[in-house]
Amino acid sequence: MSQSIEVLNLRTQRDFQYVLKMETQMKGLKAKFRQIEDDRKTLMTKHFQELKEKMDELLPLIPVLEQYKTDAKLITHFKEEIRNLSAVLTGIQEEIGAYDYEELHQRVLSLETRLRDCMKKLTCGKLMKITGPITVKTSGTRFGAWMTDPLASEKNNRVWYMDSYTNNKIVREYKSIADFVSGAESRTYNLPFKWAGTNHVVYNGSLYFNKYQSNIIIKYSFDMGRVLAQRSLEYAGFHNVYPYTWGGFSDIDLMADEIGLWAVYATNQNAGNIVISQLNQDTLEVLKSWSTGYPKRSAGESFMICGTLYVTNSHLTGAKVYYSYSTKTSTYEYTDIPFHNQYFHISMLDYNARDRALYAWNNGHQVLFNVTLFHIIKTEDDT
Repeated sequence: MSQSIEVLNLRTQRDFQYVLKMETQMKGLKAKFRQIEDDRKTLMTKHFQELKEKMDELLPLIPVLEQYKTDAKLITHFKEEIRNLSAVLTGIQEEIGAYDYEELHQRVLSLETRLRDCMKKLTCGKLMKITGPITVKTSGTRFGAWMTDPLASEKNNRVWYMDSYTNNKIVREYKSIADFVSGAESRTYNLPFKWAGTNHVVYNGSLYFNKYQSNIIIKYSFDMGRVLAQRSLEYAGFHNVYPYTWGGFSDIDLMADEIGLWAVYATNQNAGNIVISQLNQDTLEVLKSWSTGYPKRSAGESFMICGTLYVTNSHLTGAKVYYSYSTKTSTYEYTDIPFHNQYFHISMLDYNARDRALYAWNNGHQVLFNVTLFHIIKTEDDT
């Protein structure tokens, strides 16, 4: 299988595969209705059979929607709407010309709109499974970072590449993952400061990184080519005081999720345990902090999804997501979500909300993991 197909597959949002299929079928219905309107005189039984077959393909949407039991009334309404439309098409097949096609057309469009609204509610969820990895490329040293911007538009697929965990200031940019794989570099940035660790993040067009031998966070704009903000992360350990288990000056881990920008680190005040801080993306000011009870030096790597920190128990073989802390409820739990550490040494693991994937640097290999999230549909009554 070609690399381009692998890249396409990894970006597929598995949770939506059936719902998206329904969207395609509905578009087909819309085209067929237009055909009916343009030339009613040529309506044949065959046309209605095609309509019926397309509507039958909508029926698998019912068990998918049943998974989201927190919005039972909405789901029941969708189920009845689909069944009613199927019954209408059956009736049309038996008695051609007995129904208002425009009304039926509008009902299908209305259902499509409501399904899109339902899908918009599935933006966040709880981590249930990690699959993969898919090896995108093999390059660089054992340690490094690579990433895309989760807030970039669909057409903007730039990749940034930062080799090594210290003594480097060069960031390489590629216009797409395909260019990254082929090595077709589009631009190089020479940062004003060296970085520490591999836990950088690109967010809304800017690079956020930990300045070498300090607890200072830097915001660097790629478009403007200069530093926009810098701020000391108060009490944060640095320069291998509180790194992850693999070391590498990984004391301060910057990350982003559906909620915003985060810093994960440890302090003496919290006895070397992990502290989670939400940051203002413009000023780097700490908006709020949470103190956990998980020792930073015992963590392999960590990442944020929907305001929850997920911590791995090791950077070596046999690693799994072992601990999670919810900033929404200020509670933690121990988990058991294994994943395949194919190359035996992970030095960077970050979640990308746009791709619904984990980007990892695994012993000189740039890999991607797909994630499966358990979604809860938010209803109008939720606060």
